[in-house]
Amino acid sequence: MRFTLKSSEEDARPVYITGNFNKWNPRDLNFELKEISPNTYFIEINNEQLPDLIEYKFTRGGWENVEIDRFGNITPNRKVNKKKLETKDIVKKWRLNWAPFKEEFYPVVEIISEKFFIPQLNKTRKIWALLPHNYHQSSDSYPVLYLHDAQNLFNEGSAFGNWEIDKKMSILAEYGRGDIIIIAIENGSEDRNKEYVLDYNSIVQNAEGKKYIRFLADTLKPYVDSVYRTKSEREYTGIGGSSLGGLISIYSGFLYPEVYSKLMIFSPSLWLNPDYNFPQMNFKNPYDIKVYLYGGEQEGSEMTERIHLFEQQLEAFENTHSIQFEIRRSINPDGQHQEFYWSQEFPRAIEWLYYDTEDDPKELSQRAEINKNETSET
Repeated sequence: MRFTLKSSEEDARPVYITGNFNKWNPRDLNFELKEISPNTYFIEINNEQLPDLIEYKFTRGGWENVEIDRFGNITPNRKVNKKKLETKDIVKKWRLNWAPFKEEFYPVVEIISEKFFIPQLNKTRKIWALLPHNYHQSSDSYPVLYLHDAQNLFNEGSAFGNWEIDKKMSILAEYGRGDIIIIAIENGSEDRNKEYVLDYNSIVQNAEGKKYIRFLADTLKPYVDSVYRTKSEREYTGIGGSSLGGLISIYSGFLYPEVYSKLMIFSPSLWLNPDYNFPQMNFKNPYDIKVYLYGGEQEGSEMTERIHLFEQQLEAFENTHSIQFEIRRSINPDGQHQEFYWSQEFPRAIEWLYYDTEDDPKELSQRAEINKNETSET
């Protein structure tokens, strides 16, 4: 089967085809198209690799760079029968790092408190809630993700940039996958290291990580569950962060597996615990935990190696502790220790942690449009 593609935009990024023949992998090197003339590409795929009815899309190397129509809308799957032997397609536009974003799908951003009291630390902290765009027009309950370092998650003007989680959640909502409440906790500025480190006095004096973890599980979560329509059970609750925020999220999941079943771990500071001496998890009832591990090869020679060793350690834990891990490891060859790269990874992590399906993640626009229309009518 020969696929020929004409792009209406000048773009130097490589082109890939993905579909029901490669589990919708958007950057499969075995399915990269060759450029035969300016903005024209082709690929030939052996018939035995293809189902009779082929469903497919073109990407520039990821769902954040997938094809869209000239108005910036999601396009339906392309479909063709294998008997045709050849097809010719045109792409009008391409996404670029998930953009463009549609304001109608932006989450509702609320400040829970400018000074939420932390009894375990005798401090206060600003805490945000990002609610699904139609939260106040619905009666649904939602899973929850707790994220650290709120200053770097969505607010413009951060010294280090931000994850743009409000924009990324609008993309997920557009795909019908934005039904999640995110609780964003600002860090303690000069006390950040103390609060995100468990007990390593050689790194910081008087580490307060255990107190911070208790605050999240014992104080903040019950409050959030009392104020918002949450699915409070552990199977709907996750926690995550990057760097030290990733490390303290690991400890949160290990110390409170009865609270969290999903860990979003980006570029964790595993160098703080080179021996991987994590808390023992011996419970009467076994727990299942999903762990999304991300790191960039440009973060330093030991980042990806430590992530790999940590993954092996998790697998070893399964033999000695009452716990089972489901792990997704994602390594970006170009990734650096920066918010920009965590921003790119965020939608993929959300999708796997909370939706995890073999279905095409982009064939959801009709459902999202139906939900939008139902919300407007109510």
